[in-house]
Amino acid sequence: MPRINAVLSAVTLSVVAPVTAQAPARSDSHVENERDIAVGQPGPHAGDGTTTAYPFFEHAAGLDIVFRKRALHAGASIGEHVNDKDEVYYVLSGRGLLRLQGVEREVGPGDAILTRDGDSHALRQTGDEDLVIFIVYRRPVR
Repeated sequence: MPRINAVLSAVTLSVVAPVTAQAPARSDSHVENERDIAVGQPGPHAGDGTTTAYPFFEHAAGLDIVFRKRALHAGASIGEHVNDKDEVYYVLSGRGLLRLQGVEREVGPGDAILTRDGDSHALRQTGDEDLVIFIVYRRPVR
């Protein structure tokens, strides 16, 4: 099974366009489309499977929030980790299993999840379609 997952990861990652390595910072108001910024990635925080990240406004100068869409594909997960900041997930579509402070529950469209600084959480895609979420948090000071 690990071999199959590795092959699927390679296939999925190869069909998603990479984000430009170092786009110039922008200080203007502007529109970004997800098709232009999509990047295939393994599950964050040592998670399983493959995901597609959409790092909106990653190169916006001085923007102090992160606004990201992430699609967790079949069997993918965000690995369990302890937050170093407050963070919000909002489920757009699909189904998932959330572990928050050791307690598991199912999540789906319309669920908003607040994870606080110092709390642990993980999220795994379940069901027949991608689990698609928005993620919002204050950008760490660089």
